[in-house]
Amino acid sequence: MAVQTVAGNATTASPDLGPAAALSCRECGERFELGPLFACASCFGPLEVAYDLPTGSSEELRKRIEAGPDNIWRYAPLLPVPADVADKPNLNPGFTKLVKADNLARELGVTGGLYVKDDSGNPTHSFKDRVVAIAVEAARAFGFTTLSCSSTGNLAGAVGAAAARAGLRSCVFIPHDLEQGKVVMAAVYGGELVGIEGNYDDVNRFCSELIGDPLGEGWGFVNVNLRPYYGEGSKTLAYEICEQLGWRLPDQIVIPIASGSQLTKIDKGLQELIKLGLVEDKPYKVFGAQAEGCSPVSAAFKAGQDVVRPQKPNTIAKSLAIGNPADGPYVLDIARRTGGAVEDVTDEQVVDAIKLLARTEGIFGETAGGVTLGVTKKLIEAGVIDPTLTTVVVNTGDGLKTLDAVSATSQATATIKPSLDAFRAAGLGTA
Repeated sequence: MAVQTVAGNATTASPDLGPAAALSCRECGERFELGPLFACASCFGPLEVAYDLPTGSSEELRKRIEAGPDNIWRYAPLLPVPADVADKPNLNPGFTKLVKADNLARELGVTGGLYVKDDSGNPTHSFKDRVVAIAVEAARAFGFTTLSCSSTGNLAGAVGAAAARAGLRSCVFIPHDLEQGKVVMAAVYGGELVGIEGNYDDVNRFCSELIGDPLGEGWGFVNVNLRPYYGEGSKTLAYEICEQLGWRLPDQIVIPIASGSQLTKIDKGLQELIKLGLVEDKPYKVFGAQAEGCSPVSAAFKAGQDVVRPQKPNTIAKSLAIGNPADGPYVLDIARRTGGAVEDVTDEQVVDAIKLLARTEGIFGETAGGVTLGVTKKLIEAGVIDPTLTTVVVNTGDGLKTLDAVSATSQATATIKPSLDAFRAAGLGTA
């Protein structure tokens, strides 16, 4: 894959992206000037943002963060965004709840502390608002006028909403058979929504072609030519979890895998906090979660392989249905380096986990959340996750977007006439 740019509307002046210093190849380490690039010109490896991180007292930096706004912009000194980002029109995502899940912990036999990082509280009800918020700042810096993406659903809605707020045009691309709730949410913001006949990997290939065509001039594809910046938004999950734990690293964290970018960037965020002295350095384990019907990373992990072989997705967890995950090999490295694992669960186990989380903690997670909790439960029962350690489970979205997954088994208990006699006859209202 060659390095690609979008000419025409891109600015020539040095972009103001705060502490971001350059783009660096994750494979060979070659550095490039900040720009709408996503692949190394020498080895075609993926690029990521390199920083001049703050120097000085970690205590002063911690106080500066804590005095910031209750959203991801409190971490602006650690992100590729201008210092005045909080003053610009954006959706201000982040600083979602870290729920201490004591009821769920008792159900699973966890004694060391179990937490759910519930990102359904973001503006469009998924973690994608975080990554898009960063991508919007890069799009502004590079002079793009249209915001676009390939999406399994949540990202399409996040791009549509963020573009509307920022005053940008949007045109997003999705597989034709997405959950209806996600289609409506992506369309309601007034941008163009295009269904592609095929799965996510087909959509992504189409977008890669469009980005090199004159039709795509002036377009910022958040997960293609803006991908290095976009991915940095997931670091804010790591920052928030540690701050909400009292500036401590979790012992164990379970993260869903689609492209794998969220998991790799959470690990990057944890490493940055250690480097900056904001948390005490100690071992932590990272676990990845996939659905059995789309589990290429899990399959590679279990087989002891470094190569992630693509699969054709077939699962109700459509937000995770990426058969050829770009960050798959890096997920394997992190799981093995930290002593974690990558596991998968069946669609039936996904549904059971969605209902378990709702029943115990009042959190209605989407299918990706069911995958993550299902894997957590499976790994606890297998003795892989230690129940005596502090464990964080990431719920990335709202169950209202994936109602079809649970609608058949989540209906009214009874339908009765409006009388007490009918209520009693139905055997209701008794313990």
